[in-house]
Amino acid sequence: MILITGASSGLGAALAALYAKDNQALTLTGRDANRLHTVANALSPFSTQSISAISADLADEASVEALFDGLTDTPNTVIHCAGSGYFGALETQGTSEIQALLNNNVTSTILLVRELVKRYKQQAVKVVIVMSTAALAAKAGESTYCAAKWAVRGFIESVRLELKQSPMKLIAVYPGGMDTGFWPSSGKSLDTSSFMSADEAAGMLKQTLLATEHGYIADITIQRGSWIKTTS
Repeated sequence: MILITGASSGLGAALAALYAKDNQALTLTGRDANRLHTVANALSPFSTQSISAISADLADEASVEALFDGLTDTPNTVIHCAGSGYFGALETQGTSEIQALLNNNVTSTILLVRELVKRYKQQAVKVVIVMSTAALAAKAGESTYCAAKWAVRGFIESVRLELKQSPMKLIAVYPGGMDTGFWPSSGKSLDTSSFMSADEAAGMLKQTLLATEHGYIADITIQRGSWIKTTS
């Protein structure tokens, strides 16, 4: 079974659609129960496997525990897509918005991974954490967003060391700009027509997550940009 967070929209929903067409059993989670169940119901005709939806607030300890208590099987893969953005010059940013950004990106990731480690540390569970290229480079106008993503990156790399002898594997994903509903809710106005679609990013990520018996790709950067064909 594959557990996908942030599955009510964007990359999470796109990944859910791809795995449903592969006839994978899925559990989808997100904060918006109505949107989540709409996504799950739309995918059911494409799969003979179970597709269930459990709404959860990953920044809340009790909600995270309830999510895992509600699973009917141990996930073989967890893809954590949940998160939010908040941009602008530092002096214009509000305290409540900054706190929400940290909860939605940092606290949610810590609580999710902590619960996974507590329950499945000795099992071969693949944990995929989707961050952003903002975790790799500083960006003007994205100070607190970069701070959140850099914090998640430091957390993941540190937990990897704790799991060095464990069959559980953490995979870090750094996607560039995607044309999704992420941007309108972030407060940043920009032209996203040249950005990757969620479907494009999901296809690349799904293909890259394939592993062999003795190897896997630990860090994935998905850059946006056009592929230019040349002729000889």
